[in-house]
Amino acid sequence: MEYKTITNRFLPLGFIILSFLFLSCKTTSLQNINNNSDLVISNTWYIAGPTNENQDVINETRKKNHHILVTANDSPVGEIELNVMITPSESNDGKPTNLPSNSDFVSITYKSSQPIKIQAREGNDSGTGCVHGGTHAMADLPASPDKFSTIKIPWSDFKLNGKPVNIHNLCKFNFVNYHPVSGAVLEITEVQIQNLKP
Repeated sequence: MEYKTITNRFLPLGFIILSFLFLSCKTTSLQNINNNSDLVISNTWYIAGPTNENQDVINETRKKNHHILVTANDSPVGEIELNVMITPSESNDGKPTNLPSNSDFVSITYKSSQPIKIQAREGNDSGTGCVHGGTHAMADLPASPDKFSTIKIPWSDFKLNGKPVNIHNLCKFNFVNYHPVSGAVLEITEVQIQNLKP
């Protein structure tokens, strides 16, 4: 009888504690999502090079399906460069973004038949923002031809001549296929910068 009394007293308390823990985890998860901005959803993407899709087609697909698709055309000549500004802009240039110091990485969900170089381009030294001329610190996006992969790339991995990228003067990401082959495919479904405020 005493056992039942103790159980009846502690069972509601245990339920309350478990409910609190569940709600805390859920709130933390939502905060993490809200502290990131998905560039696939929020920003216009630009394309240059020998591809089947032009900018209009890429952005129509992006808006409808939250999905970027780039396919190299037959016998492509030259590199393919897909890029997106960090801060939304009406053009492929604009103002650089000052990321917070507690931003440590970019997370990318993608599928690619070939290795890709990601350039994190900084604002230029002449003070004209993101007009071409800033540094292009680079990191690797390994090929993932058979399935979508999510990779977190620390800012420290983006380097040019041993110098790391300056996240307080960041313009855009360039996804570059330097040696495309016919039918090479790059698909991107998510680009999230840690603690980027939308």
